[in-house]
Formats: sequence, structure tokens, C-alpha cells
Amino acid sequence: MQKECRIIEALQNKLTYRQRLQYMKHYFPINYTVNVQFEEVLRASNITRLRDQNVSELSLRCLWLSVNSQVLLKIGAVLLEKHLSWEYIQDLCLLFEHLAEEYEDCNQGNVDTNVWDVVEQVLTGDTGSGQKAVRPKALLDNCVKVMWMLYSESCE
Repeated sequence: MQKECRIIEALQNKLTYRQRLQYMKHYFPINYTVNVQFEEVLRASNITRLRDQNVSELSLRCLWLSVNSQVLLKIGAVLLEKHLSWEYIQDLCLLFEHLAEEYEDCNQGNVDTNVWDVVEQVLTGDTGSGQKAVRPKALLDNCVKVMWMLYSESCE
């Protein structure tokens, strides 16, 4: 848990409002959007609803990790290496990779079935559920809000 909390702290330091605004809004064209699956728009309300259904914290964290890892890859895919936001996204991807190493338990046997179905859908890129155009900053804003919900108590 200690290493996990250090990674979360590093993510919090990278995902400050000022940095999200600079790298995900100011460095992108006005009204620029990225196409993501509906399931990749993970909001705090989704977590609240899943908690009301007694979904385990491990399942929620695995879902958050999987969704946001894919979101970062999609944002990174639209950037050229010389883009001002490219290195920022690469740094975030690296932190998510380190966090994924801490979650080796994120597999079908340890994650609630309904959450695992969403995780698999996100990881396989199954677009059967449809696509949604979302601003990069909004995706990272959701990431931060959900991260705070999932880790604020255990990583104080």
C-alpha cells in the first residue's frame, strides 16, 4: 500500500488543475475532442452508483486504472512527439504503468463480474457501446475526481 500511495501522490502532483489546464486545454485547439468509448468516461457518479451496488474497492480501483490508462493512450495517440503536451502524457502513462504493477490482483477472479465486463470492453477496444467525443481536459478532470474518491482515505 505504501508504494501505491507514493504513486498516487506523484499522480496528484502531475494532475494539478494548473497542469491539466495548461497541457490539456491551452495546448490543444479550441473545442478539440478525443473519441472514447462511453465506458471510458468514468465519473464520480459512476463510482457512487457502483459503491451503492456493493462493488469492492479493488474492483473500483481496477476499473479506474484500466479506463484511465486507455484514455491516456488515446490522448497520446493524437499527439506528435514535438507537441507541448506529449511529454506530460508520457509521464502520466509511466505513472499508470507503475500503478498497474501494484495491481496484479486485477484479474477476472478478483474483480466483480459487472466491473470485469467493462474492464475487458475497455481493454479490448470493443466499440459496440458507441463512441463519445470528449475534451482531453474533461477526461483528466474525471480521472482526478475519481482518484480522490478512491484513494483519499487510504493514502492520506
